[in-house]
Amino acid sequence: MIRQLDPSEFSLAAEVIRASFATVAKDFGFNEQNFPAFTGFVATKERLQTQYERGALMYGLYDKEQLVGYAAISKEAEGVYEIHNLAVLPEYRHKGCGKQLIDFCKAKVRELGGAKINIGITEENTRLKNWYAANGFVHTGTKKYDHMPITAGYMEWEE
Repeated sequence: MIRQLDPSEFSLAAEVIRASFATVAKDFGFNEQNFPAFTGFVATKERLQTQYERGALMYGLYDKEQLVGYAAISKEAEGVYEIHNLAVLPEYRHKGCGKQLIDFCKAKVRELGGAKINIGITEENTRLKNWYAANGFVHTGTKKYDHMPITAGYMEWEE
């Protein structure tokens, strides 16, 4: 079941994000010294609250009563939305949970009148990039930022 999160659930959502992104940090050697701005290190209840106050819509994927996945969407321009922090607990991966979240976000964006979704990824994470491509996203470019030890990759899905 996927449903919109209540602000009282933001602590749990931050835990899911941190646990999910921790595997990426491990795989790519990120730590708080070489990549302090990495999502897995900065996801907090307060940060989610700020995103919520800026208009982000936050959704949780539940297995019975347990929050096992998370995604947020925000309107970036007329008809254009962005997915933020799509996360699935490691033990729930490869079971279709991520696809459920992506499909839900696509449907929600359509419902809101949107026709395009942008997402940013770690460009070097080819497995993730291929997963998004298999779910209809097209690679649109990269950018190297001085404060990040990775290349930011950008992808989009268009109706």
